[in-house]
Amino acid sequence: MSESSKPQSQGGTPARTELDSTMSKRFIWAVAYGSSIGWGAFILPGDWLTSSGTLGASLGITIGGLLMLIIAVGYGALTAKFPVSGGEFAFSYVGFGKYFSFVASWFLVLGYICVVALNASAFSLLFKFILPDFLEIGYLYTIAGWDVYIMEVLLSSLVLIVFAFISIKGSGLSGNIQFIFCAFMAVTVTILLISSFFAGDFSFENTRPLFNGENGVWTSIILIVAIAPWMYVGFDNIPQAAEEFNFDASKTFRLIVFGIVASILTYVAMILVTAWIYPNPHSIGGAEWVTGSVVQSSMGIIGMTILSLAISFGVFTGLNGFYMSSSRLLFALGRANFVPQAFARIHTQNKTPYIAVLFVMIVCLAAPWLGRTALSWIVDMSSVGVSVAFFSTSLVTVKLFSQKENKNNGFVFFGALGVIISLVFLGLLLVPGSPASLSTPSYIALLVWVVLGVVFFATQYKKLNSMSKEELDYMILNKKSDDVTK
Repeated sequence: MSESSKPQSQGGTPARTELDSTMSKRFIWAVAYGSSIGWGAFILPGDWLTSSGTLGASLGITIGGLLMLIIAVGYGALTAKFPVSGGEFAFSYVGFGKYFSFVASWFLVLGYICVVALNASAFSLLFKFILPDFLEIGYLYTIAGWDVYIMEVLLSSLVLIVFAFISIKGSGLSGNIQFIFCAFMAVTVTILLISSFFAGDFSFENTRPLFNGENGVWTSIILIVAIAPWMYVGFDNIPQAAEEFNFDASKTFRLIVFGIVASILTYVAMILVTAWIYPNPHSIGGAEWVTGSVVQSSMGIIGMTILSLAISFGVFTGLNGFYMSSSRLLFALGRANFVPQAFARIHTQNKTPYIAVLFVMIVCLAAPWLGRTALSWIVDMSSVGVSVAFFSTSLVTVKLFSQKENKNNGFVFFGALGVIISLVFLGLLLVPGSPASLSTPSYIALLVWVVLGVVFFATQYKKLNSMSKEELDYMILNKKSDDVTK
């Protein structure tokens, strides 16, 4: 075990397990970009065109990305000040104490785990399109109109297991994979965009309708903006690994900006590729995956191969990034006794929080059994969990940088905007009658997660309540209490 990963003690406080500083800037940028893109940019453009039209979807994605950049200001500032594992967990603890911190962190764990499950399920959808006969073996049952087959379940489960193994192996392997896949994904998206000008019946007229006629301009845009927390969740993966940076944490915001801008360009590029090749892309082949049908019909086997590579890279980078962030968040919670301390155990050879990784894998292995219809429920849940974390981080930014010793009016301004933006997101998702309100299954799944959080908290309450502020400051922030606000 290296020196930095050995349990450290301070005076009479318990030993503090720490992670090695092995993550480079290019890995961290790739985490932000690869995690944000995932599978959505390649699987969902057809759905977005239906609900919002070409311009409505593109504007919604762009506006959502710009709103994320506003929220990201606080993330950059707080990560530079508190470069420890856990990100929002540490920030919310500094701002409002341990109970508020647990609630915010538990919702964020939900958001991260949902995205891991989504990526694994999306990989099966790719195979279902390319090799339908292979996956449609061993019919099990139908959920909400979606047939579930054992081969599909096995494929998604295998992907989850493989990337759990990669995550446990450490940042050397996962970091190189993340950067290489992100670079290839950017190249393949560029090739698809350029090729689309010369494919099928390309015409700018094909982008009509620009907005959904029934929904109108405003609703068309808002429907996409409302899921921005899910679309761009990934930039906030960076603070989760701050303890493992091998560079100065002050560079965090710049890396986040590069990641979000690259994500905006990728999302919009895939919407345009889907929209302008044919007058009515939804009529091509009648398949459930519109982008795949369009590319296959217009570019043939070569185009489909390129698209398949792009979605594979997106799925892999999403899985890799969110395994990392969810496990680091659980590791930080376990280290401070907010959840069972087993989550803070470090692999003796790889120096990674392997128990936390295995927990994420086990929870996500339930997703393939629910079918693709469940993806929309999981997207809603993920958006709620991430929005709660955005809200708490923005609120902490306002409080911390309003204090005399940390005074920074710029950070306070952007933090206040972040609070408003996060509340709007939560309102769109949770207020009944909102154009983007949760479905009943999503509310039920969210309630189950809340109950599970209450159970976790109840089991840890006695131990957590017995810890002094000095002990918690050391375990969470690696600081003495007097140094927390400095």
